[in-house]
Amino acid sequence: MEQKGFQLDSEKFSCSICLDLLKDPVTIPCGHSYCMNCIKTHFDEEDRKGIHSCPQCMCMEQFTPRPVLVKSTMLADLLEELKKTGLQAAPADHCYAEPEDVTCDVCTGRKLKAIKSCLSCPASYCEKHLQPHYDAAPLKKHKLVAPSMKLQENICSRHDEVMKIFCRTDQQSVCYLCLMDEHKGHETVSAAAERTEKQKELEVRRLNIQEREKDVKLLQQEVKAINGSADKAVEDSEKMFTELIRLIQKRSSDVKQQVRSQQETEVSRVKELQEKLEQEIAELKRKDGELEQLSHTEDHNQFLHNYPSLSALSESTHSSSINIRPLSYFEDVTAAVSETRDKLQDILREEWTNISLTVTEVDVLLSAPEPKTRAGFLKYSYEITLDPNTANMHLVLSEGNRKATLKRQKQSYSNHPDRFTFYYQVLSRESLTGRCYWEVEWRGRGVCVPVAYKDIGRAWYSDECVYGGNDKSWALSCDTHSYYFHFKNLSTPASGPRSSRVGVYLDHRAGILSFYSVSETMTLLHRVQTTFTQPLYAGLCLLDYKVTAEFIKPK
Repeated sequence: MEQKGFQLDSEKFSCSICLDLLKDPVTIPCGHSYCMNCIKTHFDEEDRKGIHSCPQCMCMEQFTPRPVLVKSTMLADLLEELKKTGLQAAPADHCYAEPEDVTCDVCTGRKLKAIKSCLSCPASYCEKHLQPHYDAAPLKKHKLVAPSMKLQENICSRHDEVMKIFCRTDQQSVCYLCLMDEHKGHETVSAAAERTEKQKELEVRRLNIQEREKDVKLLQQEVKAINGSADKAVEDSEKMFTELIRLIQKRSSDVKQQVRSQQETEVSRVKELQEKLEQEIAELKRKDGELEQLSHTEDHNQFLHNYPSLSALSESTHSSSINIRPLSYFEDVTAAVSETRDKLQDILREEWTNISLTVTEVDVLLSAPEPKTRAGFLKYSYEITLDPNTANMHLVLSEGNRKATLKRQKQSYSNHPDRFTFYYQVLSRESLTGRCYWEVEWRGRGVCVPVAYKDIGRAWYSDECVYGGNDKSWALSCDTHSYYFHFKNLSTPASGPRSSRVGVYLDHRAGILSFYSVSETMTLLHRVQTTFTQPLYAGLCLLDYKVTAEFIKPK
């Protein structure tokens, strides 16, 4: 309790300018006391005006001329005595305002930093001068905010009133008097209510940002995955092509070695035969010389006696026994290698097309949103033709195998394992991957528009062979009254305007299959979200005789 009394006394003997205990106290004519230096500095600043005032009284007490400052000896002695009994300066927990700070609007002299601003007053307060807002009941309702230098922006420039209303019509803050004139009849709410709405919008925006940040992280992971997959594909393909190159080089070396070995064998055999013939020729020439010499003898008996031994020939390889083939020795090897080269080129050319298509079909699932207009769908148009080898015997194909008509008479199709033998169905030639769109125009009592895997059943009367009766096909049936979607032998009604044209949109990688009723507008009939494990094939199933259905060429 005693400490509190000292604290009270210290405030009474403090200078209201520097907020410390009085130093060299002087008392001016109005009765307030200040430090000599503090009040002198205050008066020096007012000299240019010619009128001097008390920092606490302000305009209520003005002095002309400038008061003479004389130290108050009695007050100074009293302060010295009080200091001896333990009087200390008030705790220096105040914080003086710097040029960049919001200052207290109530403080006089050197101002303290404001700790709150009041939107209702409007004014800013230090801790000491803010206290009434915590104690006085009327002031407790005021809106306190962080210190702000822009309080004047909350005051209406026309009516000098606090703007507590927001005009939604003009999108600006107004005071209650503004509602009487230029904002009369406008849509208005309290500024607090509008703030709440905006806060909700901010929350939605923040959530949107968070979702987008998640998407960015997913995309970053996708980039990492793409780069990793691409690097691995390049590394693996380089290894495999290197193995192929090594194999080709080895085969090249083997052919070279075999040719050289056979070359050496054949040359050696020919040279051996050549040497033998050359020896025979030499022997024949020697005996021919001796016979020539014997032919010149005149002694008939001697000639006849020696002739048999000279004319007898050793066993010889006669030239007629040497079978010289035409000049074609290793050309067959060249032809065989050439044939192998051509086959490899054909294989590489065909497989390169598949490899290239596989590379270009790599499609990061950012997934492009499904189009909203027919023009948007037509960007993915795909021209589809029907495979005659799959057509039921009662289906007639025309218009370049784009159109099917159901007839009572069987057609003269050849037997084929891909043909549907019981249901009036047919599949497309083209396999479908990626994003594609096509349209089917139909006439008659009813048609079924499906997509299916190639390994759907064909040859018997079973759910495994009918579109929509199994897990290998998805189908939309259309007649003059209704639409139904079929999968795994379950039928789901689909609603939409009757139309003779059905549009089908496929995003194979995203697992999206959508059926639309196409007229002046496009109406979604049914959408599938799944995972496709194989390429798909478009198809048709005609539900009655004289029904026709045609894949429309994209325009």
